[in-house]
Amino acid sequence: MTAPEGNPAASGWTEPRATALLVLADGTVLEGFGLGAVGEAPGEVCFNTAMTGYQEILTDPSYAGQIITFTFPHVGNVGVNEEDTETVNAAASSGVRGCVLHAAITEPSNWRANRHFDAWLKARNIVGICGVDTRALTALIRDNGMPNAILAHSPDGVFDIERLKKQAAGLPSMAGLDLVPLVTAAQRYDWDETPWIWPAGYGKRDSSQFKVVAIDYGVKRNILRLLAKAGCDVTVVPSTATAADILSLNPDGIFLSNGPGDPAATGEYAVPVIKELLEKKVPTFGICLGHQMMALAIGGQTMKMKQGHHGANHPVQDKTTGKVEIVSMNHGFAVDPASLPANAVETHVSLFDGSNSGIALTDRPAFSVQHHPEASPGPQDSHYLFTRFTELMAAEKAKKAA
Repeated sequence: MTAPEGNPAASGWTEPRATALLVLADGTVLEGFGLGAVGEAPGEVCFNTAMTGYQEILTDPSYAGQIITFTFPHVGNVGVNEEDTETVNAAASSGVRGCVLHAAITEPSNWRANRHFDAWLKARNIVGICGVDTRALTALIRDNGMPNAILAHSPDGVFDIERLKKQAAGLPSMAGLDLVPLVTAAQRYDWDETPWIWPAGYGKRDSSQFKVVAIDYGVKRNILRLLAKAGCDVTVVPSTATAADILSLNPDGIFLSNGPGDPAATGEYAVPVIKELLEKKVPTFGICLGHQMMALAIGGQTMKMKQGHHGANHPVQDKTTGKVEIVSMNHGFAVDPASLPANAVETHVSLFDGSNSGIALTDRPAFSVQHHPEASPGPQDSHYLFTRFTELMAAEKAKKAA
């Protein structure tokens, strides 16, 4: 028998040597076998319950600063391709720090795959570990909250465990961290790509009815694709764009994107801009971090969640229709519904824990949701929200024309 990472077996049984460790802030050490990049990765450990879409998950900018534990045991077995990356700049490093898997990766078995998952992890400088009891780790996170940790990969199996424990214990909390500068665009750009359709692949928008400015706090590619599909001429601006910069583009609508970190920290510079835009009553749609910062802009508050919501199988009720949707979620902070002012109506609620999943304003054309209606692959139950946004813009244009 040959152990992982090339440890030869002698006659009889040779205990495989751990080549990766996950060292939690409380001193817990989980052993396994290294994948992907060699080195050490600090981050907050969360778990994701999705059964598909690991490439999209690992390139979602909202995961910046985190180590993802996949509850589904077989991750990486269909390989990766060059099309399913969610970061807009496909050459950029991933915001995610590392990944924790149960089973080792087998050879790719999908017709779209053009690279082995392990090679892809190395290329994106993502540290990985397999051979971990991910069910036990998930239970720990569920019971005690998301811990900070150091994920270390050393092919020779040599680790300074005491140093790693001290380093893990000294990591800062995600609360108070503004991680948007790590993932936002450096400059303004236009977007016209539309969603993937068999057998043609991704398309191009051939016409548009609305001019939309998307503020990039860590935007995902498929959000921009669905805006383009909905007939939007999309211009993406950095998170530091001023209200004057945005309004100078004469938008019919404004989109507030997803992103990582503590919304209150990012809100120190983003919320004043959002407030000014809301005062102009330009139709506004927010997702994830954009939803949280819209709530902050109208006087609400956000709070750190114990385990967060990460997965593609979360039930959410649209209170405006009574419909229950299965949605994708990825957030460690939530809007406190008790803090919302009278002009904010709760439109969506999580059926897992009752946490807020959406709001709409009664005195201006603005709404937002906590979940990810664009998630791909994943449920498409919430795609109607993009239509709701275009209908809001059309109504405002009709008012101005009257």
